[in-house]
Amino acid sequence: MNAALTAILSRPRAVLSLMVVMLLAGVWSFVEIPKEADPDIQIPVVYISIPLPGISPEDSERLLVKPVEEKLRGLDGVKEMTGIASESHGGVLVQFETEVDIDQAILDVREKVDLAKSELPTDAEEPTINEINFSLQPTIIVALSGTVPERTLFKHARELQDAIEGINTVLEAKLSGQREELLEVVVDPVKLEAYGVTQQELLNSASLNNRLVAAGAVNSSAGKFNVKIPGLFENASDIFNLVVKSSNGTTVTLGEVAEIKRTFKDRDRYAEFNGKPTIAIEVVKRLGSNILVNNDEVKRVIAEVTSNWPDAIKVETTLDQSRLIADILGSLSSSIFLAILLVMTLVVAALGLRSGLMVGLAIPTSFMIGFLFFGFLGYTVNIMLMFGLVLTVGMLVDGAIVMIEYADRKMAEGLPKQKAYIAAAQRMFWPIVSSTATTLAAFLPMLLWPGVAGEFMGYLPLTVIVVLSASLITAMIFLPAVGTIFGKAGTTDKGNAARLAGDGEGDLLTMPGLTGRYIRFLNGAMRHPAKVLVVILLAMGGIVGAYAAKPTGVEFFVETEPEVAIVYVRARGNLSNDQKLTIVRKAYNKLSGHPAIDNLTTYAGTETGGNSGLGASQDVPPDVVGQVQIELKPVGQREDWVTVKKQFTEAVQGIPGTIIEVRELVGGPQTGKDIRLQVQSENRDDATAAVRKVRAYMENTMTGLIDIDDDLPLPGYEVQLKVDREEAGRFGASVAAAGSLVQLITNGALIGTYRPDDSRDELDIRVRLPEDQRSLASLDTLKLQTPGGQQPLSNFVTREIKQQVNTLYRFNSKP
Repeated sequence: MNAALTAILSRPRAVLSLMVVMLLAGVWSFVEIPKEADPDIQIPVVYISIPLPGISPEDSERLLVKPVEEKLRGLDGVKEMTGIASESHGGVLVQFETEVDIDQAILDVREKVDLAKSELPTDAEEPTINEINFSLQPTIIVALSGTVPERTLFKHARELQDAIEGINTVLEAKLSGQREELLEVVVDPVKLEAYGVTQQELLNSASLNNRLVAAGAVNSSAGKFNVKIPGLFENASDIFNLVVKSSNGTTVTLGEVAEIKRTFKDRDRYAEFNGKPTIAIEVVKRLGSNILVNNDEVKRVIAEVTSNWPDAIKVETTLDQSRLIADILGSLSSSIFLAILLVMTLVVAALGLRSGLMVGLAIPTSFMIGFLFFGFLGYTVNIMLMFGLVLTVGMLVDGAIVMIEYADRKMAEGLPKQKAYIAAAQRMFWPIVSSTATTLAAFLPMLLWPGVAGEFMGYLPLTVIVVLSASLITAMIFLPAVGTIFGKAGTTDKGNAARLAGDGEGDLLTMPGLTGRYIRFLNGAMRHPAKVLVVILLAMGGIVGAYAAKPTGVEFFVETEPEVAIVYVRARGNLSNDQKLTIVRKAYNKLSGHPAIDNLTTYAGTETGGNSGLGASQDVPPDVVGQVQIELKPVGQREDWVTVKKQFTEAVQGIPGTIIEVRELVGGPQTGKDIRLQVQSENRDDATAAVRKVRAYMENTMTGLIDIDDDLPLPGYEVQLKVDREEAGRFGASVAAAGSLVQLITNGALIGTYRPDDSRDELDIRVRLPEDQRSLASLDTLKLQTPGGQQPLSNFVTREIKQQVNTLYRFNSKP
């Protein structure tokens, strides 16, 4: 090893050239490496979604969830499997072990789901398989609002969406808060009865005349001719002129018995930005792309596209993650520079200016070599990597200090600078390597931390290992090469140098200054080893005892000042979406105007609970009717979060019939609530009773617990219609006919779809009764046309009020 070091350090200019090249490459890597807040980690979770409009949670569990669970049960590497059965939907969430290749796991899941398709209902939609990736969250949200018609706002939102999706770093720009269009056929029951048109004739007329018929081709002696039968609706007039009944040469068209209009579906979710109805565009960047560059490009495109828009449409951005990341990176960079300054100050004070600057050179050199390595491996610059850099600032100069100090001493003894630095590299090689290796050994076990949290935290030890390894190369090769050119003997006292020399003579106890006092202290301590050991043990015991007497608690991830908070508004009962919006607006009004708030985004209606979107995996209560997302002002422009959270909590209290929770969007890997209990049983009623008992015990006996939730069915009622098949058969009626009739007072009976020229999506064609007749009371007046004439639906359909069932959960194939 000595020969190798001598050969390398004998060519200082070549070594310096290599160092400069690596420094420049490291700077280039730092500039080009994507910047983001959290590490981009792969989460081994796959979600299978199976939509089936109209299916109940009980039937969804039996017909959708269980068949898929049976096929997935034999997969290798499955950690746990959660079935979710809800209204019009079934889903299975599969979590694999961390070491499983997620790409191969998705292929295996897809194969099993294909096998399960034959057991699913024929009218179930195609199952979709999605990888859960929390890195694919919106990096910026664009909010459009204004005093313009909804269709106009939607048109401009689509235009801006297309422009944003044209950016090469954007993976997806998803609209939120808009309503889907449909062609609504509002029938007049009086006209239907006057013209003698039955409901079945009305529904069949559209479905039978809106079909793509593949007629084939005719082969004859004259040649081969394709035969086409264009039977799809192309515009609203085709539907308006559709004949629904013909008798004795007289026809009745759909337009004569119904009002046909192009409109929007009933609103099931409301979105408002700072109190104004809005359509939001949630922008998701591609994995591995630079969030700072991506969001800047999004803002540029917004300015370009909206430059000629009417002033009535207002476009704003919110929840801009690039601002957060820029603040974090700026803060950590400032911390790193401050740490470098402090280290340099101490080193210069101890070794002198020239030697201190050479030691300080080890810090940026090690960092840039580290960034070069991270760029080569495809890593991103994130908070964990920056924390690792802060942690290593003081450690990576240890070897450099030892090297420079020894070389200075040798030059003070009279050796030429090149020989002095070569001697220092040879003499200090194993001590520096051993010291660095012991430090690295302390961090290596952290690389074996299992699970998603281990992948997240793994960036910290990896950064320390890479940077300290780079500091070893810097101390043993680059700094001696720099010293052979720029080194100079300092003002070291030759007498002290002789005393410290390994082959020198002299009494170390006679050394003056701080070094002498330290040597004399060590000399005294070594004469009384037992006493020193007792003092050490007493100090350790005192520290442990003091912490045990007054513990400060344990946190999984360091607490930081949040940039975003979420206010969950919880309420129970059969609330309409308009009622939910009214409740959530009350919470918004109580928060609006608070000096710590920058922007407020309000969501109300369905799809506001559950674990999706912003705040995913934080155990969102199932009875959430809406939420207010708060974009806080920067830390320096508001009070601390503890104070602000207390103010928010006090402000939103007092809304009747609600429970309000204020939560910050936590940093680090998402873990949900601190305690989770799962109760399983082959019998769902037994599991329900056990959950109620456990919750009652927690609430009445245990102290220190807050925000206790469960996933039992929420309080509420639903209407169940039971068809007496025997009685219906006497009238010549069927369950399908009765169901289609009931749909006229709910969301409408789907009779087909069509794609107008000015729309990129297919529009549903739905038949409904007039708005004033869409109520539960109308169930008693509905009449079904049968071979024996019109019969009241109540003749063979009974109505029951039962407890509402929202969602049923299964864990590892058990309720």
